[in-house]
Amino acid sequence: MGSTEKMIKAASAGRDVRLAGDWTIANAARLSREVAGAPSDCTGIDATDIDMLDSAGALLLLNLASRSNLGPDRIALRTEHRDLFEAIARAAESEHAPEPERRWIGVRALEGIGAACNALWRNGIRLVGFLGLSLLTLFATLLRPRRWRLTSTVHHMQQSGLDALPLVSLLSFLIGAVVAFLGATVLRDFGAELFVVDLTTYAFLREFGVLLTAILLAGRTASAFTAQIGTMQSREEVDAIRTLGQDPIELLVLPRLIALVIMLPLLSVVATLAGLLGGLVVATLSLGIPVEMYINRVHETATLSHYLTGLSKAPVFALVIALIGCLEGFKVTGTAQSVGERTTSAVVQSISLVIIIDALAAVFFMEMGW
Repeated sequence: MGSTEKMIKAASAGRDVRLAGDWTIANAARLSREVAGAPSDCTGIDATDIDMLDSAGALLLLNLASRSNLGPDRIALRTEHRDLFEAIARAAESEHAPEPERRWIGVRALEGIGAACNALWRNGIRLVGFLGLSLLTLFATLLRPRRWRLTSTVHHMQQSGLDALPLVSLLSFLIGAVVAFLGATVLRDFGAELFVVDLTTYAFLREFGVLLTAILLAGRTASAFTAQIGTMQSREEVDAIRTLGQDPIELLVLPRLIALVIMLPLLSVVATLAGLLGGLVVATLSLGIPVEMYINRVHETATLSHYLTGLSKAPVFALVIALIGCLEGFKVTGTAQSVGERTTSAVVQSISLVIIIDALAAVFFMEMGW
């Protein structure tokens, strides 16, 4: 088309506009002038004679249509130009989307509470469903010893249990020392320093031994499970496992679940002993209680019911931590940001649920007199 020939022509029938030439960025300046001078009362645009069209030309075509309040459906285009034009039209609509309506802050707060409750309910339903699926797979696997993943289970027992032993022991020792020191500060005024032994024993046998262990593993192991499975999910390795005819629950979830159910009670025993040892150090150095008297008092105070009350919660905590860690890993959508978000969510959910279950169990055992 010649440089002097117009690219926007009014049809002889009256109000329809016919377009021609190359609507590209090279002719953008000339096209802008012609669009500004084009009639604003046309009833349709015929762009089938356009030879070449790029994003700049499509945007100018939209500007021409907006002058006459025409929708994209009133523009006749070639088939090869339609996809590009529709993409530019969608992008233009998103850029000019209306601002959200300003609402009272109380309404937004209620909406946030409702959304949080809805998300909490949906996450609870998913967790229960994932628990059922895992238990069903576990029962099916128990009947087929050849499908037991012993090597993987032992590996996760070392990773989630033995490797966490120094940290659990150290923190439990320090917490035991703090509990004994705070108890001594209060009981010294009444001349009852000896009851520091009872306080430390009750605290670690019933609550602190298993609770501290569960919180530490919720932050350490649940995040590791989510990151491991989430990375496999983002790399489509989980899809590859399904393609090979394997069950991801059997291959990825059960070894982690069994390993944590075995190791968390054992770590709780070690944490309880470490906490009592911390109380022993404070009682001996600060209160002058002999080691023999401390051990005898622990022997008199500790009963099997107190010990079993605390230890009975360990498998439940292990089940919750493993299930949440694995489930959040399967929720990863494929980006590094998603892995971080799911890992954070796994830690927060695990710790929160462990503390909630422990509080409910404490009330239950107290009401039952156990």
